[in-house]
Amino acid sequence: MIRECPSCGKKNRIPPEHIADTGNCGACKAELPPLATPLDTDEQTFNEVVGGARVPILIDFWAEWCGPCRMAAPEVKKVASEMAGNAVVLKVDTERWPALAQRFNVMSIPNFVVIKNGRPVFQQAGLVDHAQMASWLRQAASR
Repeated sequence: MIRECPSCGKKNRIPPEHIADTGNCGACKAELPPLATPLDTDEQTFNEVVGGARVPILIDFWAEWCGPCRMAAPEVKKVASEMAGNAVVLKVDTERWPALAQRFNVMSIPNFVVIKNGRPVFQQAGLVDHAQMASWLRQAASR
């Protein structure tokens, strides 16, 4: 995955297992903070992150046309920011990546899945707030 340095703008390649870690820019050596925003994924990135992440992952299955999904988006963004360094948040557009939705038996959206060590540990459909999402991630981390 490629992340841009907030100091110099240089693009840095970050292995999926380190996206929740603090690192340093390869060019200017400034600190690269852990991923603190939801990552809109394709199938390849999804598989790399899920297979390599050392922290719990919250997956938000959504679609552009879905009103509750649009209502959930700020909550998903907030939990990504609050849990930076302790969890990773992925967004999967079910219209673009239906095979990923099928893999998790997503029948309605928004649908949230928590993964730890590459395996689902929790799944729930419906609109929830960021506090509930953070609670799921903390529970997964303690397992």
